[in-house]
Amino acid sequence: MIDGIPVWNVVDESAFNQIKTCVRDEGVAGGALMADHHKGYSMPIGGVVAYRNRISPSGVGYDISCGNKAIKTNLTGEDIKKDLGKLMDTIASRISFGVGRINKEPFDHPLFDEPLWNDIPYLKKLKPLAQEQLGTVGAGNHYVDVLLDQNDQVWIANHFGSRGFGHKIASGFLNLAHGRKFDDSPRGENMDAPPTVFELKSNIGQDYWACMKLAGQYAYAGRDWVLDKVLTILGARSLESVHNHHNYAWEETHNGEKLIVIRKGATPAFPGQKSFIGGSMGDNSVIIEGVDHPESKLAFYSTVHGAGRVMSRRAAAGKPIWKKGRVTRKGGLITYEMMHQWLKEKKVELRGGSLDESPHCYKRLTDVLNEHQNSIKILYVLRPVGVAMAGEDVYDPFID
Repeated sequence: MIDGIPVWNVVDESAFNQIKTCVRDEGVAGGALMADHHKGYSMPIGGVVAYRNRISPSGVGYDISCGNKAIKTNLTGEDIKKDLGKLMDTIASRISFGVGRINKEPFDHPLFDEPLWNDIPYLKKLKPLAQEQLGTVGAGNHYVDVLLDQNDQVWIANHFGSRGFGHKIASGFLNLAHGRKFDDSPRGENMDAPPTVFELKSNIGQDYWACMKLAGQYAYAGRDWVLDKVLTILGARSLESVHNHHNYAWEETHNGEKLIVIRKGATPAFPGQKSFIGGSMGDNSVIIEGVDHPESKLAFYSTVHGAGRVMSRRAAAGKPIWKKGRVTRKGGLITYEMMHQWLKEKKVELRGGSLDESPHCYKRLTDVLNEHQNSIKILYVLRPVGVAMAGEDVYDPFID
């Protein structure tokens, strides 16, 4: 406990200063920092803030409803070992990373029939973008993985959110909060600015709340579609699935009080609730289950969402220099030789990937999870054997 705020792991001062600013709001019931915390925009990544009848679009962040889905399949490692390289080639060619859509299969979803698209004017304009990007994975730390658990069972998993649709909802409501038009170009916001907070019962608060929940449905639909496609590619069927957001706001009851709990880069972990937590492209991931413990209550029943970065994208990969649609890097701490040597030793088939996502950029997930050992239990340890991500030359303006 530091200044009344529970913090797990070594304190990142810049992230802690942000959470201190967040909890000063008169409507805040409490806050916490998970073990993978680091600096974010306005509210730190790995931060949890519980509001009374308030909602913060800067707290939820730009990648609304970013999260993970994992599926345990009926296959074993022996079933895919021989053809793993070809399978990863197919996954990389059939799933769309970045902004464009490689796969031209028509993809519609019942969520596009929701009346809300017409009820809130901002949404009507965003609907074509949402339809175009549904089922695309994006760039940055978003991925599709093939993994093996401790029993040699094959799992598949992905990580992404509501894409450009969610990004434009976030930037639009932040524009409105600062007296601009919804669809104005986003301004450069101060990373250490106090959170933008709406009264939940206000018109703007209700509109944001509805849009955020629609973005949540959208992200779930996209992750479902991508992993259904991967199941088809593998010729597999699903035995068990785990699905959760980690950039979202939930209406929950804590200590007898109804609260709006924002988890930004933090995973819900109520007793008995299962969640997928990913490592880096060259580290294990896990399936965990929440445990009832005093620490769980302090964290508002939350835990980490990943390993947490130890260096920024720019520090890792250097300055990007674009020329004729291709990028080179200058001045970064990580080299391609370092990244590929790590993956070679771990026997990971990588398709795409970029230097700023090398395992060197992240804490070790085991160390981070150990900080929360009282509030979670690990059910499955998942070792990556195949990773598909956006490549270095994939441009995505909605990268988180």
